[in-house]
Amino acid sequence: MRYAKYAAAALLMYSVTQLACAGTLDVVKKRGYVQCGVTTGFAGFSAPDSKGEWKGLDVDMCRAVAAATLGDASKFKAVPLNSQQRFTALQSGEIDLLARNTTVTQQRDTALGAIHAGINYYDGQGFLVPKSLNVKSAKELDGATVCMQTGTSNENTMADWARANGIHYKPVVIEQFNEVVNAFAAGRCDVFTTDASGLASIRISKLSKPDDYMVLPEIISKEPLGPYVRQGDDNWLNIVQWSLYAMIDAEELGLTSKNVDQNLDSKNPDVRRLLGVTPGAGKNMGVDEKWAYNIIKQVGNYGESFERNVGMGSPLKLQRGLNALWTKGGLMYSPPLN
Repeated sequence: MRYAKYAAAALLMYSVTQLACAGTLDVVKKRGYVQCGVTTGFAGFSAPDSKGEWKGLDVDMCRAVAAATLGDASKFKAVPLNSQQRFTALQSGEIDLLARNTTVTQQRDTALGAIHAGINYYDGQGFLVPKSLNVKSAKELDGATVCMQTGTSNENTMADWARANGIHYKPVVIEQFNEVVNAFAAGRCDVFTTDASGLASIRISKLSKPDDYMVLPEIISKEPLGPYVRQGDDNWLNIVQWSLYAMIDAEELGLTSKNVDQNLDSKNPDVRRLLGVTPGAGKNMGVDEKWAYNIIKQVGNYGESFERNVGMGSPLKLQRGLNALWTKGGLMYSPPLN
């Protein structure tokens, strides 16, 4: 048994080493599609629609990387993963990219052989309660039973916040996301705690009577969510990171999926660089000079993605808030492409 463990570990390390030597971009080009780790179903971020097609803000990250590397946003495969599986799948090479509402933390960036490639949603941990509980604030949750998912940052954040505020609670920690939702809906716990965006998604898409529930006003943590890649492949990190930046930059420059073609003859040097009219950015990453054009044309800018997936044009109806452009009071900001 011990030998089998060592053999499995050695095989894992060998496969990761081989992948790093080959370069993820080369592997993706040879395979013909991007293996993208997503949730098992999280409305607005990554979930299959009625036709079985994966949609969401995180899925658009997968699509953007496929467009940048292969010229076709549809050339990705969604690999559903729960919280416990996600980093193992990335480490082993099962996926090329993890785009699964994952909070960026120091521990994850330094101890798991993974590194984040930007922030695509600024969030914070909150609380969902039934209105029948008759509470208006999280400070009234002393003695409550709290549902949360195993393997997330929510457990430690909840414990720290409760300790600091003198709140006593009984945790109900469950491995599978849908089982946590079912436990909450069945009344096994008084409160569901996770990222506020997740609570909005759960309320709208998972509960039979959404109006019977409310999200409390308190946000108790910083939860910057973003894609992850393996450490040791800087070129792939650059590609994923700049695919996100291209979407943000496009919004700031006024480029959309509908008007990008009309802007190919723009005199604006920033637009010309982003669309590959002035070459260089694509060559720097080993991809076609039209990498960003393909993203914008096929996926859209960040604002388009936000609006259709989680914004006011979606069932979640989330405000932009911190996820607005920096020019509009938010935190979304792309470094210059030069």
